[in-house]
Amino acid sequence: MSSFKDFCSKKTVIGLGLGQFLSLLITFTGSASSELAKRGINAPSSQSFINYVLLAIVYGSIVLYRKKALKAKWYFYVPLGLVDVEANYLVVKAYQYTSLTSVMLLDCWTIPCVMLLTWLFLKTKYRFRKIAGVVVCVAGLVMVIFSDVHAGDQAGGTSPLKGDALVIAGATLYAVTNVSEEFLVKNVDRVELMAMLGTFGAIVSAIQISIIERNELISIRWTAGAAIPFAGFSVAMFMFYSLVPVLLQVSGSTMLNLSLLTSDMWSIVIRVIAYNEMVDWLYYLAFAVVVIGLIIYSVGEKEEDQRRADIADEESEHDKLAYKECPSRN
Repeated sequence: MSSFKDFCSKKTVIGLGLGQFLSLLITFTGSASSELAKRGINAPSSQSFINYVLLAIVYGSIVLYRKKALKAKWYFYVPLGLVDVEANYLVVKAYQYTSLTSVMLLDCWTIPCVMLLTWLFLKTKYRFRKIAGVVVCVAGLVMVIFSDVHAGDQAGGTSPLKGDALVIAGATLYAVTNVSEEFLVKNVDRVELMAMLGTFGAIVSAIQISIIERNELISIRWTAGAAIPFAGFSVAMFMFYSLVPVLLQVSGSTMLNLSLLTSDMWSIVIRVIAYNEMVDWLYYLAFAVVVIGLIIYSVGEKEEDQRRADIADEESEHDKLAYKECPSRN
């Protein structure tokens, strides 16, 4: 049984804390997108474009300053940039058709997709405690759905089914980018990843804007009510993209997506504090259940790390004994 000291390890605390900060950033981007949708602004590629430009400028400058060759071939980043742009486009587009709550709930489809992809391609093994943590987290999200029904909060959009389909498609693409980024962060370089993702993400976004959103951008009236959430979305996304590789390196893509499950609950906290809205008591219970699931998953990860360390020590000791026996045979 894991001790309190094991749970409070540096890796676990960083993973949980950073995960919740990223969840807050996602909550902010979701609220900004929802606000823009309410104002009739439909420019998902344009919203993400500024983020990619910031990534390219900031991290690209660091790569140029290093004056070192790329650790991965540049063309490997092209499909990653394309998939990432389309994932953002589909999810942000969904706010035009369905509610903020529905988007955040259905976005959890990323989790089983990530687990499948990491198991297939990164050979990640999920033992019982990790799977139990995932199940508990998803159960918390199901409680949020029941809370919506219980509270009568059925604020759907103009076309909920279309919006839900867009979210599920975007969540699947997010899984692909998350797993790809986890591999590159652990095997290549975090700064290089952000620089190249920003560069190709900006190129793909610019092409998409010129084809799809050019007229939309021209028609937007840039009042403070439109400009503030638009700029806020870009800044929050830049911070999110900058910190995601850190969590991927520390805890992996499954932990990242589990942490983002709490974004729906953080949006409720904001509603209560900022707008003095009353919410159903099940929301608070659901939040607690998701946090418990994260803790279970984190402790399971700690146990697996210790198990791998023990195996490595045993193999090292075995190699030393074999080396010592070699001279006696000669």
